[in-house]
Amino acid sequence: MAEMTYIPNYPPSSQKHEKLVVFLAFPHMGLLDLTGAQTVFWAASRYMQERGLPPYDRHTISLNGGLVSSAEGVALDTRTLADFSDADIHTIIVPGSPHIIEVLKESATLALWLRKRHVSVRRIASVCSGAFLLAQAGLLEGKRVATHWAMLDLLHARHPSIKVDGDAIFVQEGSIWTSAGVTAGIDLALALVEEDCGRDIAMKVARELVVYMKRSGGQSQFSALLQSQSGDASFDVLHQWVSNNLQMKDLTIDTLAAQVCMSPRNFARVYKQKTGRTPAKALEIFRLEAARRLLEDSLHSIQEIANRCGFGDEERMRITFHRNLNVSPSEYRKRFSAK
Repeated sequence: MAEMTYIPNYPPSSQKHEKLVVFLAFPHMGLLDLTGAQTVFWAASRYMQERGLPPYDRHTISLNGGLVSSAEGVALDTRTLADFSDADIHTIIVPGSPHIIEVLKESATLALWLRKRHVSVRRIASVCSGAFLLAQAGLLEGKRVATHWAMLDLLHARHPSIKVDGDAIFVQEGSIWTSAGVTAGIDLALALVEEDCGRDIAMKVARELVVYMKRSGGQSQFSALLQSQSGDASFDVLHQWVSNNLQMKDLTIDTLAAQVCMSPRNFARVYKQKTGRTPAKALEIFRLEAARRLLEDSLHSIQEIANRCGFGDEERMRITFHRNLNVSPSEYRKRFSAK
């Protein structure tokens, strides 16, 4: 059998205007760090083609090519860096790793490649602890950056000149983009798509993936529904009931306790023990979450949203927004509304 020669699959000259996006793979990378961003660019490409626009030219690359195993044990097929030595790369996405310190010991060549490519690419973006690789390449000196919340102090300790933002979902500093932990790579990729293709396509991708176009607050905040879930099935049912009945005027501790067949005093004690917050605070957060969704996705007036979510009046809702998000409902809508 004749020996087969591998020929890089570059796009034909008629499509050279496509944006070339490469995803940098390495052993023990975080799988979702990489595939979350990949899925966003894949979905965006489909919507671009529907409009007669050239899709992203997407490739997963690694130092030597071939199969590269993630930290989770899933192997991805990759092409070698050498295949793209002369390519006009638009965007480089660098994932993180739960074993990033060990990865750094073996990544000098990758860091050198990033440093060299930085001068010619449109932008370089990191997901999660991928910021450590950008720092190793010398690309983050003096810049404000984001990374996983558990690695903030370590990144600052290793690179004191870096301004680590402990709450940002993602940060852009010129051509360098960095994002917080794991799923924040999806937020980052949506922002990159929005920059390239406009808000409409980015919104279509966000809706298809069932994620927020732009999350409010920072990585220190989590969904109230997720925070409020507990190992007690009765409280899970209660939380769903609360979400469906926020307009009730008598949504008191007595009412909530009755839903789970407990005395008000015992309910308040057990609920705080199980969830870490009082029933009153939990109810406030549920109302806040519902108001946020309506501000993002509806054209209802702020007063109507206040009524629908059980705040009673606009001023009470405004105080709740400032207390929890440091922003007013009207300012929140201007920043995050899809309408």
